[in-house]
Amino acid sequence: MSFSHLASLLTPDARCVLAFSGGLDSTVLLHQLVSWQSQVPELQVRALHVHHGLSPNAERWASHCLHICQQWQIPCEVLRVQVDGRVKGIEAAAREARYQALFRQLQPGEHLLTAQHLDDQCETLLLALKRGSGPAGLAGMPIQRQVGKHSHLRPLLDISRQQLEAYATEHGLGWIDDESNADSRYDRNFLRQDILPLLQTRWPHFSAASARSAALCGEQEQLLDELLAEQLAQLTDEQGTLHFPPLLAMSEARRHALLRRWIAQQGGAMPSRDALKRITDEVMCSREDANPSLSFAAFTLRRYRQRLYWLNAHASLSQHSLTWHDREQLLRLPENLGVLQANPAIATLRQPTEDESINVRFQASGYYHLLGRAGGREIKKLWQELGVPPWQRERIPLIYYNQTLICAPGLFVTREGAASDEQGWQAIWLQQQ
Repeated sequence: MSFSHLASLLTPDARCVLAFSGGLDSTVLLHQLVSWQSQVPELQVRALHVHHGLSPNAERWASHCLHICQQWQIPCEVLRVQVDGRVKGIEAAAREARYQALFRQLQPGEHLLTAQHLDDQCETLLLALKRGSGPAGLAGMPIQRQVGKHSHLRPLLDISRQQLEAYATEHGLGWIDDESNADSRYDRNFLRQDILPLLQTRWPHFSAASARSAALCGEQEQLLDELLAEQLAQLTDEQGTLHFPPLLAMSEARRHALLRRWIAQQGGAMPSRDALKRITDEVMCSREDANPSLSFAAFTLRRYRQRLYWLNAHASLSQHSLTWHDREQLLRLPENLGVLQANPAIATLRQPTEDESINVRFQASGYYHLLGRAGGREIKKLWQELGVPPWQRERIPLIYYNQTLICAPGLFVTREGAASDEQGWQAIWLQQQ
């Protein structure tokens, strides 16, 4: 087996991080990377082993991986994760936990390599058929994809398990056999143990043909991406919200295609056709004065002023309160909302009196007079005028002196909080990107 499948994806000075389970596939790929490194010494390789803790043999597997990497002089780190399969099932939960752990460990400029092969691609296609997936799901696993600032590469995707076994035998490689792979209660194992051998006995090239079908579906999806990219960009703002009224005038097929791509851009999983119809019927077409929402795993889809928002699930901060004791120090906000900074050079807010403490809360009620505005406003009307969606209102830090609302940094200052001389200060909200 040549290294052409590696050379086509990696430059000689690439920084590679292999997800190393110790099984046949990743053992072969690690051996190939080590062998290729002997020809191109500038290639950098390290390994990460994810310890799920699901098998009584998990510690032994981790030790095996560390030993192999030490033997081949490859740095290796064991990542321990916890898997909760109550919502998505153990297979999906373990996969999600594994990828989250792997991508968190990547350094700038590193590529993640995983060892899925041709038969894995065939299984993925059959599982997508079982779920009733469209072309995007039937496209299977791409040989390379971009995840944030990192490339995820699958160099073995065109190589069969039979070829990998032959390579391992030729080079005298040993590997781990995960006992859970024999448990046909799991869908992928059922296909691997009971279905694919039967199909390949009848049609020896079934896996390769399936991979070609997946590739063709992938090409169609790529073409649609290119054709719809400009229109999607016109409908999406800098915050990623989608202006949806033009979608209602389109055919269902075009509307669904745009929605799928918008959701993918926001980091959501591919929605079913039924879910897309619910977005149209229950969110986009609901009453104008309604506040509709749909839940998608860890995300929520909401509507406000003719725009769709794809939101992470957040805990309510309505009862949360902080005291800002020292304005020379940044005040860190909860839920990754960023920090508050005091700027003494701009006199926007009056200084607190000796008996006033500076508090930060995330909820207000009542009637307020704002600096620069005639008359008062109910807080609900004020948020509406500022165009702040309902779910964001309890995530905006509000500065109080004792029980008196002073300001919402960057949004408004109350008359009670306005500076009357040059001895004031300014509160700056530095939001986390």
